[in-house]
Amino acid sequence: MGGYHRGETAVQERAGFARQAGQARGAIGNTVPDVAVAFLAQQPHLVAGAADERGRIWATQLTGDPGFLTVPGPHTLRIGALPPPEDPLAPLLTGAGSGSGPVQVGLIGIEPATRRRMRMNGRAVRDGDGLRVELDQVISNCPKYIQKRDHHHPDKATPVPRKAVDSRELSPAQQRTLRAADTFFVATASDRGDADASHRGGNPGFVQVLSPRLLRWPDYAGNAMFLTLGNLALNPAAGLFVPGWETGTSLHLTGSARTVWDEEAVARTPGAQRLVEFEITAVREVASASPLRWSAPAYSRFNPPTGA
Repeated sequence: MGGYHRGETAVQERAGFARQAGQARGAIGNTVPDVAVAFLAQQPHLVAGAADERGRIWATQLTGDPGFLTVPGPHTLRIGALPPPEDPLAPLLTGAGSGSGPVQVGLIGIEPATRRRMRMNGRAVRDGDGLRVELDQVISNCPKYIQKRDHHHPDKATPVPRKAVDSRELSPAQQRTLRAADTFFVATASDRGDADASHRGGNPGFVQVLSPRLLRWPDYAGNAMFLTLGNLALNPAAGLFVPGWETGTSLHLTGSARTVWDEEAVARTPGAQRLVEFEITAVREVASASPLRWSAPAYSRFNPPTGA
């Protein structure tokens, strides 16, 4: 499925990147190349996005020892992990393939230490202690705006209990987390339900907290495909995952997003070509969701300045 849907082509044309998007189409396939098989085998985590039983889109992280991601066939990814019970996508992914059939998922594998990443979209079913995903899209991505980090496992002698807290808006502490964030992941889906997960990065301050229920961030120059904004043009539902790099806490947000094209508003944000506003409808924060801990970041040289 190497073509673009109508939302993607509409955004490409409005942004003035239709020609570049046509050239980039060759980076979209449905098979995993050998170099990507080796890349996935080295990763301890994977970001996933999907719509829950209520149609709300969430993004989350799956973790495991390197080797938990395997490619048993050129169109298939096996994930040897499921989300913990406290995760907002746990009920959906744990039961994937039963009842209503496969779950549409968007996936992104990212290696902060080398600033490499790859994107995959497909249909997931439960497979023993994990998931099997039949891939519809495998997408090469550029390394811009990825902060360099190395991972490690914390001292297991002092575990912190996993705990989930739900709310309808951001607490003051969660607002501070977002204002200090240099990375988050966004999940979207087309009007047909085809899911996608993508990375967003920048210097701290690139995420603006306009209120406890409204965020704004810049859309920087990228690969000209506009897969996220193309989905939003057809379906405003979206989900954000903000990793707690130093603590293992996961911050999950779901709601709706829209692209802001107003030239005056865009001009007030350095490096922005557009803006995205995200209205929050639900928040879930899960303490100790991930066993991984990461080093302090080395910021990407591509990050535009912020007012932070």
